Amino acid sequence: MINAFLLRHQIKFRFLLAGGLNTIVGLGLFPLMYIVLEKNGIHYLVVFFISQIICISFSYITNKFFVFRTKGNYLSEFIKFSSFYFFYFILNLFVLPLMVEVFNFTPIATQFTFSFFIIVSSFFWHSRLSFSR
Repeated sequence: MINAFLLRHQIKFRFLLAGGLNTIVGLGLFPLMYIVLEKNGIHYLVVFFISQIICISFSYITNKFFVFRTKGNYLSEFIKFSSFYFFYFILNLFVLPLMVEVFNFTPIATQFTFSFFIIVSSFFWHSRLSFSR
């Protein structure tokens, strides 16, 4: 009975594992890069942009090869996968400066909070659009 349950929900379990790893990378990379690069006069939005490119690429690889295990369709899946994050990226370009400049939140605290919304909605997008079979 337990094996049947695990088998039926194996993609969700793999998504949770990959999501945990992607979250660690995503939530760790921006603060680390911000702390290092901000001292060199690099604006937090530039740090955000660079960290997003790295994190999205890493997340695509873990989702494609570990979670959904799809074959081929690299370009179409990457476009669908990236479009999810592109939406959040554009939204974040407005939210991040608003929270930092107007409400005096730190860039790191804002990114941690914003990441919660990305994490919650990503499974539905990727399972139904990015890597649907």
